[in-house]
Parts: sequence; C-alpha cells; structure tokens
Amino acid sequence: MESSSSTMASESWRGVPITEILGARSPWTTPEFPMVSPSYNHSVLYHVPCNGSISTDKPPIPQKGQEKWDHDFVRMPFSNKSLYPVIDPNGETHLKRRWPLIQEALQKPIRNSHDLGEAILSYNSRNRWTFPALHRLFEDYVDEEESQMFFDVILPGIIKLALALPTLIQSPIPLLRHHKNHSISLSQQQIASLLANAFLCTFPRRNSYKKASKEYYGYPNINFSSLYEATPIDSVLEKLKCICHYFRRVCSKVPLGVMTFTRRHVPQDRRPRWAASDRQLAAVPIHVDSATAIEDAHGLIQLDFANKYLGGGVLGHGCVQEEIRFVICPELMISMLFTEMLQPDEALIMIGCERYSNYSGYGDSFQFSGDHRDETPSDSSGRRRCAVLAVDALPFRSQRAEFQPQMITRELDKAWVGVSFDTEPDPTSTQYPGIATGNWGCGAFGGTPRLKALLQLMACAQARRPMAYFTFGDLALRDDIVDVYNVLSRHNVTVGKLFEYIVQYTQPSEGKRVDLYTYLPQLLLELNRPPPQTKPESCSTEIMDTSLEEQMITSSIEKDFLNDSPDLFSQDEFQQVVTKSEQITNTAQSMSSKEAEKTSKSLFETMQELDEDSSKLNLNNSRNAVKRESVRAEDVSMDCTDSPKLVKKKACNPKITDYFNKKSS
Repeated sequence: MESSSSTMASESWRGVPITEILGARSPWTTPEFPMVSPSYNHSVLYHVPCNGSISTDKPPIPQKGQEKWDHDFVRMPFSNKSLYPVIDPNGETHLKRRWPLIQEALQKPIRNSHDLGEAILSYNSRNRWTFPALHRLFEDYVDEEESQMFFDVILPGIIKLALALPTLIQSPIPLLRHHKNHSISLSQQQIASLLANAFLCTFPRRNSYKKASKEYYGYPNINFSSLYEATPIDSVLEKLKCICHYFRRVCSKVPLGVMTFTRRHVPQDRRPRWAASDRQLAAVPIHVDSATAIEDAHGLIQLDFANKYLGGGVLGHGCVQEEIRFVICPELMISMLFTEMLQPDEALIMIGCERYSNYSGYGDSFQFSGDHRDETPSDSSGRRRCAVLAVDALPFRSQRAEFQPQMITRELDKAWVGVSFDTEPDPTSTQYPGIATGNWGCGAFGGTPRLKALLQLMACAQARRPMAYFTFGDLALRDDIVDVYNVLSRHNVTVGKLFEYIVQYTQPSEGKRVDLYTYLPQLLLELNRPPPQTKPESCSTEIMDTSLEEQMITSSIEKDFLNDSPDLFSQDEFQQVVTKSEQITNTAQSMSSKEAEKTSKSLFETMQELDEDSSKLNLNNSRNAVKRESVRAEDVSMDCTDSPKLVKKKACNPKITDYFNKKSS
C-alpha cells in the first residue's frame, strides 16, 4: 500500500514516537545485525574480503566450492547428476544430462508465450502444463507493445541470467532443514540467476505433488509453473507483472548487494515459561499506527505473516500480506528454494532485500502500480538495512479453538522465537530495533486481532523489544490496543499475569461472555478493589478522620506527581518520578504514624492526671474503654499505613502511559 501523506501519518498514530521503537532518531542509525562471516553455521556463497566489506561498484565474486548432490543440499539444474529420460526415434528411453537440454531449448527463438511454454515443456515433458495465466497475460492483459518488449528484451536477459548459473553459483547451497540453526548469504546477482531458473522451471525434483515420491514434499514450490497454471484472475496476472518488472530491472542493471537468510530453532527447555514470567508489559514502548504499512516501517524488523511453507500462495492464487511482500520484493522468494516447512519452534529472518514495485489494493483488488526505487542504505556487509521476519501463525476455524491454552502457548512461543532473534539470552535492557507488526494470523487464518495484539505484546515484552503495531486503517483497533495497554500498565501487569488472565477468560462462564478487551479492565478493577471494612459505631469519628487523612495523602502525591510529570517522558524520566512519589508517600506515612502516637500519648496523660486529682471519681472503666478504642484506632491506623501503597500505585501508574492517550500533534 502506498505511504500516506505526512499530514495524515502524523495524525494516525498513538503511543510513543517511532524514534523510541527504533532506538534512534533515524531509521538508519539503529543497531546493525552481525556482519557476514563464513563459519560452520553460516554458508557464504560469495567471497568475503578480510575486512568484511564488499565492493560497492561491482557484484561480489562467487565463492568456489565442491558440488553436492544429496539430501542436504539444493539439487542444481546444471549438475552432471541431473538426468532426464529422453525417448529416441526408435522409441527407446535414454537418460541424458538435463542441463544441455535446457540450454538447447532456451537458445531457440522464443517470440511469444506459446514458444516459451513449449521450451519449458521440452525439459519437463512428463508434466501436462497448459499455462493459462502465462498466455492470458501476454495475449489479452498487457498491450501489444509491452508484450513485444518482454519477448524482445526482457526474456533474453532472463535466459542469459539463468544459463549463467554454473558460473555464478560455484558452492553448494545447504538446505535449511528442521531444527537447524544455520545462515545462508548470497549476492543479489546470484539470487537473480536462481530466480531466472525458477521462472524457466529448471529446478529438478521440484514439480511432483505426490508425498510418497516427492523428495521436496516439505518445501514450498520454487518453479513458477504453478503460477502459470493458476486460474488467470486479475490478482494473479498483476503478480506476474510485478515479477516481470523485477527482471526488467535486474537485467538492465546488475544489483550489487547481498542478502542473509537465517533459520532459528529454540528447544522447549530454552523457551519462556509464560505463566511464571515477571516481565513488565509497561517496560515495552509501543507505537500503534492505522495508516502506515509494515513495509514502510524503515529501520524496524518487519514481520512477514508467513505460511509454514514460506511464500504461501505467492506462486498460486494467494494475494495477501506475505504474497504481496514476496512479489514487490521478489528476492524473498529465493527462501522457498532451500527452507523446509517451519516447525512451531522455528522462524526465519531475511536481511537485505530490495523493493522493486509499488502496488495498490489487497487480495482480489491487488494491482502493480509502477516502479519503486529503494533508497534504503546498506550495512557494513553490503546488505540493505531491511530485515523481514517470517513467523507462521496457526489457522483457526473458530474463536473457541484459538483461545485454548495450548494454542495460546503455541502462538506465544512462535512469536517469541521470532522477535528474540539477535537479542541477549536474558535481556535486562531494551533491545533495538523494534518489531513492526500487525494483524498476524488474522484474515484468512481466522485469528482475532485483539488477542494477537496482546500475544505479540507479551512476546516483545519477554524479548525486551519495542513494538510498532500497524492496524491497516482500523482506527477502532488502534485505540483499543492503546487503551487496554494503558490499563495493563497502570496495574503493573506482568507477562505471566496477563497469560493467567487470558487463560482465565477462556474458562466456561455461566453469564454472557464479554469481549476480551472489556473483560480485562473489569477483572483488574475487581482484583484491585480494597476489601470492605467493618466500621464500629463507637469509632466512626476516628475512621472518618483517618479516611480524610488518607485523602490528603493521596491528594499530596497526585499534586506533586502532576507538577513533575511532563506530557511525554522517557522510561528513565519516569523512574525518577516514581522514586520521588515513593519518597512523598513514605514521608506521609511517617507523619501519620507520629501524629497518631502523639495524640494517643496526650490523651492518656490527661486522663491519668484527672484520675489522680479526683478521689471521688472512678475513671478506671472509662480508661479501659478508651484503651479499647485506642486499640481500634491503632488497627485503623495500620490499615491506613497499608492503604497509601495502594494509593501510590493509583496515583503514579496512570502517568506511565498518559502520553499513550495523546495523538501526535
């Protein structure tokens, strides 16, 4: 979606300014990810100079290595072991090397989509593809001039890129398998060559849909045949236009950057115990925006609402958040070549992608809307400072299933594995940059946005990463998230307590169930309501006086707090205000105790004098009565000593997030 104007954007958000989510005043001064460095768990397919910096005026040099043809590496189309059955004129079948067949087919003249289809089928003859979307695109959907431009200029460039694969990829590409913490770094030029081969459907053993016979059954599709075979609806054809535009760009000017793909797995014994977590939700700065798109949140880690098979329906009919991101940044699609289906305790981060296309619409209304020039600067390793984090949510058919405790735990684990990428093992300070996210797992997956917002907040609090939440035009959701966050913060709710409250919300109820964001404030109000006290008639005056004293203490704290509280302050400033309010409360408590002691002492001294001076009056009974009342008064005083602590929270905590109630001016 196109970025909103600056005026609209300035009025669209609530929470802290985006600079507090970045951890810097500019998106490009936020902390970098670790530099690219070859190691046992990081395969780098290009040569890295000793200083770690690559050239900025030419593509990186491919790293030499030994070809691999086994279950642990991508089977490359140019491998000598990539064989294909060919029937000779006598009807006999012979196995021949597939790469020469590909070269021969692609070097023939290709003037239209039917010639292209025949060329692809010549080295995929066992498939019965008809390519309806491919033919519709070039025969009916784009004008004749644009179609001719593709076959005369762009397609020859794609073929040249594809056939250069043996020169550009000289090291084996490892598969990112289940429970494998491993990274792969490639140059953008190498990625372009791999995607050109995917466009021409050359990757072996990637076309079968039968589980028993498909070696790559646990991997996404990578050959573009499935996109060409899709029903030629407008959104499918618009995705093809984005891909063709990408090749127009990389064939006219070779990109010079690099990308890193990292798969992360965290075993169960190292994942958080959510019910026991004491991380404060209020410690996480949040920014909630209804107008900005996630891909426009520069400098933040941008969430990909992923399918467990990376890319989801990008090479099919799908056209929602993940699919759109993959077609406007096609280099992300190369993850589909080597990333096995994500498990519940895994996530993938992709650093360095470039955006090539603008777009409008969503789903069936999606449209390619022209060229995009990505001005994102590069880091010290030559990667664009753009990090896309793939985490897959579970699909739910009903809200009842989504709110089951085991499902909540699964989503929390998944989100945390992702957002805790490159953080300290047990962080004690805020980890920058923050996370740019939104309605993860909602829409087609059936998730509830208000629940998913809280779960992602809990994961970010556990990882100590700030969170920017983008509601995609939903103003009510924006306000609801900020308001419930304010309530949770005022009551010092921890991650563990919120987990407990959400699980409690899922339990059967006799009455009509309210929505989650109504339930939480009601529950907190009930939990924090002081217990009723018995008020004996004989000490009503003392209780009234104590209540008045409590109100005076509260008023004093609130007045001092409000005088020292700015409209918008950082966490450090807030801590200073809290410390000062505690000092005020302690002073008030001390004064109250001393006054009570002084009053009690003076009363008994006076009575003693009267008793001694009067031999006719028996004041013992009255003295005992007064002592009993004094004990009751002391009991009341003890209650009051405790009550300022409650008052302190009520007086101080609203200011933690008072600025969340303000829109940007």
